[in-house]
Amino acid sequence: MTPPSHPEPTKAFYDRISRAYDLIADANERTARLAGLHALALQKGEHVLELGFGTGNEIIDIADLVGETGLVLGIDISSGMFEITRRKLAGKNIRTPLDLRVGDGRRLPWAESTVDAVYTSFTLELFPLEEIPGVLAECARLLRPGGRMAVVSMATVKEGQNTSTAEKAYVWMHRHFPHIVDCQPIDVEALVAKAGFEIVKVLEMEIWTMPVRAVVGTRQVLNRSGEISSH
Repeated sequence: MTPPSHPEPTKAFYDRISRAYDLIADANERTARLAGLHALALQKGEHVLELGFGTGNEIIDIADLVGETGLVLGIDISSGMFEITRRKLAGKNIRTPLDLRVGDGRRLPWAESTVDAVYTSFTLELFPLEEIPGVLAECARLLRPGGRMAVVSMATVKEGQNTSTAEKAYVWMHRHFPHIVDCQPIDVEALVAKAGFEIVKVLEMEIWTMPVRAVVGTRQVLNRSGEISSH
């Protein structure tokens, strides 16, 4: 595990908060992260990518789920987060092969059809809206036909739902002070579907009265007749 340098400006922010991130966010996010991960229903021997592994808590969970015969790939923009993860893993007796890198989620450094599943939590909404389809396309490229993807994200309010005061303030802060509030609620279900995934599970949650959604999709592929098939 050797982290290369990374030019993204977002990197500096997460490098600065990496040592305190578990204290800042994990207590609130952990339940939602695990709900999305368990919805992915990982099996022993599977190859899995985590996009935005942060401080490595779910890397440990994924390694336990896929076991020694599996493989865990991971990418994160922050070398600070990478270092926290490296130290955390050093204290664990993990026998699952790991390939963790610092890099850009828009250009994943692995070959196509490499993994059975992709997992990402509180990461997709950090990208500008116009770049999210490209990130999802990269994830789809790495997935084997019929592979699954689970996305846990801050979510937009659905029609008929009330927008809380906290969410209104959060959206306003992101619009006016993106350097402080760097993520934004997204219509994760629609984005995943538009990226060519068949939605198979949606979990509705909330953090601080703000909607959080876990969406699991199966990569759709064309059959011999040129029709979309999930298998």
